[in-house]
Amino acid sequence: MGKIRLTTAQALIKFLNQQYIHVDGEEFPFVEGIFNVFGHGNVLGIGQALEQDSGHLKVFQGKNEQGMAHAAIAYSKQMLRRKIYAVTTSVGPGSANLAAAAGTALANNIPVLFIPGDTFATRQPDPVLQQVEQEYSLAVTTNDALKPVSRYWDRITRPEQLMSSLIRAFEVMTDPGKAGPATICIAQDVEGEAYDYDEKFFEKRVHYLDRKAPVERELKGAAELIRSSKKPVILVGGGAKYSGARDILIALSEKHTIPLVETQAGKATVESTFKNNLGGMGITGTLAANKAARQADLIIGIGTRYTDFATSSKTAFDFDNAKFLNINVSRLQAYKLDAFQVVADAKTTLEQLEPLLAGYKSEFGETIAELKQEWNAERERLSKVTFTRENFDPEIKNHFTQEVLNEYADTLNTELAQTTALITVNNTIDPDSIIITSAGSLPGDVQRIWNPTVPNTYNVEYGYSCMGYEVSGALGVKLAAPDKEVYSLVGDGSFLLLHSELITAIQYGKKINVVLFDNSGFGCINNLQMDNGGGTYFTEFRTHDNKVLNIDYAKVAEGYGAKTYRVNTVEQLKTALEDAKKQEVSTLIDIKVLPKTMTDGYDSWWNVGVAEVSNKESIQKAHELRQEKLETAKQY
Repeated sequence: MGKIRLTTAQALIKFLNQQYIHVDGEEFPFVEGIFNVFGHGNVLGIGQALEQDSGHLKVFQGKNEQGMAHAAIAYSKQMLRRKIYAVTTSVGPGSANLAAAAGTALANNIPVLFIPGDTFATRQPDPVLQQVEQEYSLAVTTNDALKPVSRYWDRITRPEQLMSSLIRAFEVMTDPGKAGPATICIAQDVEGEAYDYDEKFFEKRVHYLDRKAPVERELKGAAELIRSSKKPVILVGGGAKYSGARDILIALSEKHTIPLVETQAGKATVESTFKNNLGGMGITGTLAANKAARQADLIIGIGTRYTDFATSSKTAFDFDNAKFLNINVSRLQAYKLDAFQVVADAKTTLEQLEPLLAGYKSEFGETIAELKQEWNAERERLSKVTFTRENFDPEIKNHFTQEVLNEYADTLNTELAQTTALITVNNTIDPDSIIITSAGSLPGDVQRIWNPTVPNTYNVEYGYSCMGYEVSGALGVKLAAPDKEVYSLVGDGSFLLLHSELITAIQYGKKINVVLFDNSGFGCINNLQMDNGGGTYFTEFRTHDNKVLNIDYAKVAEGYGAKTYRVNTVEQLKTALEDAKKQEVSTLIDIKVLPKTMTDGYDSWWNVGVAEVSNKESIQKAHELRQEKLETAKQY
């Protein structure tokens, strides 16, 4: 067997170029490229290897480690987990900045490869710059903080260790049942150390995403559950989207009159215009979906984790009468809510299940159409919510006084409602455009009222609800769909936390559109405070002398080189959106919206910790309500 002498870093890059994935008869490279912020610990090793020979890998310079990692995650999510970007950082703070992004990838089961530098394997110069020291172990480095948020984690302290570590990492990343972030930390002296690697290690390696078929027992059990149910509901999760189950979901739903409801990750698996699609489920769901779920005697969960938002903290279903059937490639997820488990690929399972349901129809009948029509009427109302400084809707103001709302209207010079603005965006941009969001009130609004008419145009991260994903992730989506318009829907809070990769998008000519909803505060958390009896405490953006903060975000983005717009009315918003379509450079639309004008809960409840002891009667009542709700909630 031949040998080839390479540094550890050179071997890494050579290996990444030879990893392929095989899905449904198609074969293509798995690693598209690599994001970097170079510093000591990776610039002389991985940086040198990339400069010498990057192969087919596309290399992008990030501006913030967390931001570029979010871009990599959004790319993989948009590519249905079939392609990835790697991410390399320096030691110390550079790698520490990956923690939030790693958690985001892990919670959402998104494969991404993190390659942070590490301290010296020899320990000769310890402690090196940015090295932490623990008295109980010299082996601990900043990268140990990434262990809990990685699906696979390893540290390379010898060049030959790279071989087994990389093979293991790619096994994890290409397994649909446990896909997530793989972290391989490489000691900075070892990155430059040479080794005689076997040439065979660098041969083309194909990772097969074979669809796991259900066994006969699983199919018979699933068919029996469905046929014996009167009102089954299909809960479409992210696993259904990644499996490509759209067509069979539509066929099953139509033939057997079974309504579809969606999780955040599952939304846009089936377009909103499908007659039996009742939209988002749970705390941020539609009234139609939540009513259907409440009536259901069988919940068919397809590729879902059953998070608290999807299940309304396990109060969304009639647990006394409803049974659960879970179809999931993850055995862990299939067991949830004590369900009958089918541990298999969603699309394959549904295709094999369909013939066993011949002649079956649910008793939902015309109820599905009635529920959808009722919700469409409510969405239409939300699209036309208007305010004046003299007459705010008392149901919307949510404990804010007229005086406070007038203060916001005067300072931000707006009477625009967030729901009106959001639906205007939905109705104005091209149908095949892709939206991305993650944190604050916008994910709830889009799950309820955003109607995607084209599949896979909804890239919302709500497994971790990570602030900062929105703008950075838009770059990743654009890399995945270069011919589509990409819109980052972001609140002012998330924008202030992290928007560094807007600069990267401008730098590399990857046009994204940032649609910034500015209500001068953490509006979502302010609602949480006040809905549970509290006041408004450090969740509004106010100056030292208690005035509402008014930031010109358009001017900020203009300084970066973006085309910008300032919006205070519906007509200004439509004009800005139409003009933004014509631009070749990235854009930012600064929309001033009033607080308390987002959507509210529709027949849902969220279990949050409320103070058991308080001197405020409103908090005491909120605690009593929580205790009442917990009596009906499932504990497993």
